[in-house]
Amino acid sequence: MREGRDEAIDRRRLKVCIIGASGKLGRYMVQHALDRGYEVVAVCREKSAGKLEAFAGRITVLPGQTNDREVIRRAVAGCDGVLAVLVPWGVHGYSTGTAQAVLDYAPADARLVFSCGWHISRDGRDLYSLRLRALVKVFSAVGRLTRLLDIRDQEEACRRVFASEKRWTVVRGSDLEEGESQGLPVWSRHVGDPILESNTTRRIDYALFMVEALVDDGLIHEAPAIVGCRTPSALANGPGATRER
Repeated sequence: MREGRDEAIDRRRLKVCIIGASGKLGRYMVQHALDRGYEVVAVCREKSAGKLEAFAGRITVLPGQTNDREVIRRAVAGCDGVLAVLVPWGVHGYSTGTAQAVLDYAPADARLVFSCGWHISRDGRDLYSLRLRALVKVFSAVGRLTRLLDIRDQEEACRRVFASEKRWTVVRGSDLEEGESQGLPVWSRHVGDPILESNTTRRIDYALFMVEALVDDGLIHEAPAIVGCRTPSALANGPGATRER
């Protein structure tokens, strides 16, 4: 979706902070940002910094926990945009800490783009399949039992973003797969829209949507649920459905 795109901003070199840059999604976002000529500041855990070696000399890496407020404060300083992967690791508010630090320290006019899954609902109007609801319950229960992750943490992080007056977008991803780019995903405001039925997006294209959102003002204060543009449901229902549901 290109509506509301600020072409003046698009033409200049943005400074972008990518939080969670060493993950698969993060590395794709780094590459897309570099392809656009953007200056990139990458935040990742120190033990994962080696995964960014391919970008050595082209990006600035700030190693540290992505919910470390001081690390985030330094990383987002002077940035035009922030791309943040909200990962609900552990049971100590990791996602919430990341989101709150970005909201507190990013420049007032910066574009903030967060990633999460379809299970996050902004207004309660999403229609989830029995399978998806069951999976969320299972992962939530197992995560809390093992103390490896907490889905409720990601939900709280998104609630704080939704309540903010900053220029945010929360991109809700479908199931992800690897493969060559198929192009910019299509989106809907609500899960349950037929255009999303295929429930598959290439990871490289999820990253593309995140980076594209930086310059698409039509996505400000939206929580788009995305799906690959070449999936059967996207082809069958057409791009016109992405803004009307």
